[in-house]
Amino acid sequence: MNFEVIDKTLMSYENVSKSFPYGENISVYKAGDMLFALVQNTTDPLRISLRCDEQLAALLREKYETVLPGQKLNQKKWNTIILSGQLSVDEIFDLIRHSYNLATNS
Repeated sequence: MNFEVIDKTLMSYENVSKSFPYGENISVYKAGDMLFALVQNTTDPLRISLRCDEQLAALLREKYETVLPGQKLNQKKWNTIILSGQLSVDEIFDLIRHSYNLATNS
């Protein structure tokens, strides 16, 4: 999965903005004022950090070696996912939707 696909997916949600407060290598996505995704856009493979329900976050970390506690984020409520192919595209899209829903309370 490449950055263009991830970026297009994240930007497809309502009221989403993208910025680069940490430099051009990290894309930050907000739904309104709430952060819901960060993408390290120059790593290979890409890494995406997403909000996550605490219980689901722990379960995903146990199940997948490419799901890590959120780097430099609240490690109970954020996961950093290495997009190496261990999780399917559909699973990644579901986790993006989950993060967006948590950020927007929908």
